[in-house]
Amino acid sequence: MAQSLQGKSAGGMQGGYHAENFRRRTRYTIVFAILIAAFFLICILNINTGNVNIPVSRILKIIFQKAGDKDEMNIIWKIRLPRILMGAMLGGALALAGFLLQTFFENPIAGPFVLGISSGAKMIVAIVMIFFLQRFGRVSSWAMIVAAFIGSLMATGFILAVSRAVNSMAALLVAGVMIGYICSAVTEFIITFAEDSDIVNLHGWSQGSFSGMNWSNVGVSALIVGITLFLTILLSKPIGAFQMGEAYAQSMGVNVKRFRIALIMLSSILSATVTAFAGPISFVGIAVPFLMKRSLGTAKPLVVIPATFLGGAVFCMVCDLIARMAFAPTELKISTVTSLFGAPIVIFMLIRRQQGRR
Repeated sequence: MAQSLQGKSAGGMQGGYHAENFRRRTRYTIVFAILIAAFFLICILNINTGNVNIPVSRILKIIFQKAGDKDEMNIIWKIRLPRILMGAMLGGALALAGFLLQTFFENPIAGPFVLGISSGAKMIVAIVMIFFLQRFGRVSSWAMIVAAFIGSLMATGFILAVSRAVNSMAALLVAGVMIGYICSAVTEFIITFAEDSDIVNLHGWSQGSFSGMNWSNVGVSALIVGITLFLTILLSKPIGAFQMGEAYAQSMGVNVKRFRIALIMLSSILSATVTAFAGPISFVGIAVPFLMKRSLGTAKPLVVIPATFLGGAVFCMVCDLIARMAFAPTELKISTVTSLFGAPIVIFMLIRRQQGRR
C-alpha cells in the first residue's frame, strides 16, 4: 500500500514537471513566433514606406528576382535594404550589450547609454573622424569601430574603478551619467572647433541615426556582430551559473575573473559597433532585455540571448520607421524615438525594484 502511494506521488510529481515544462516551452514558442512575425512585418513596412511608395508585389519581385523599375530597384537595394539590415543588426547588438552589462553588474538598470559607455565611444570616434577627415577626406569603417572600442573601454574602466570604491548601485549609475556628460561635453567642444564641412557629418552622426548606410557597412557589421553573438551564446552556461551567484559559478568551474573580462570585452565590441555606425542610441540596452525576460518568464541565457537580440532588432526597426515617417519629410533622430519608448520602461523598472525592497 505504501509503495503504491509512493508510486502515485512520484507519478504525480513527474506529471506536474512535464506539464510545467510543456507550458514553459509553449510560452517560449509563442514569444519567438511573435518576434519573428513582427520582424518580417516591420521589414515589409520599412521597405514599403517612404517618399516613394512601392507595392509589396513589386518589392518581392525586386528582392527575389532582381527585376523591375530601375529607380525602384535603386531605392530598395541602395537605400532601404541596407538601412533596414543595419537597424536590425545594430538594434540587436545594443540590446545584447545591455544584457551582458546587466549580467556583469548584476543589476537590470545597467546599459551602454546610462553607464556612459556609448558617450565614451562617441567622444573617441569624434576625435578620429575629425583627424581622418581633415587629412584623408574619409574615415574607414574599421577605424571608427576601433576608435569606438577604445572609447567604450575607457568609459568602462572608469565605471569599474568607481564600482570598487562604492557599494551602492545608485552611486554607480550617477557616476555613469556623469562620465556620459563629461564625454558629451568634450565631444561638443571638439565639434565646435571642427571645420564646417566636418561639422555636418559629425552633428548628424552624434545625434544617432541609421540613415546613409551602405552594403559595406552591412558587411562589416554582420561580421563583427555575428561573431560576437556566437561567442555570447557559447557563454550561455557560464552566464547561467553566474546569475546564481559568484560562489556558485566558481563551484561549477567558471573562472570568474576571465568570465568578467569576456563580458566586458563582448559588450564593449557590441556598443562600439553600434556607436561607430549609428552614433549613441539611448535606452534600448535596458528596455529590451527587461521586456524579453518578462515576456519569456525566465532569465535562462540560452533562451534570453537570442530573444534579446531579435527583440532589439524589432524595437529599433519600429523606432526607425517612426523616426522616418512621423513628421515626414523631416526625419527625427533615432534616440528621440527610443527615449520616448524606452525611458518609461526604465522608470517602471525602478518603481518595481523599489516596491520589491519594501
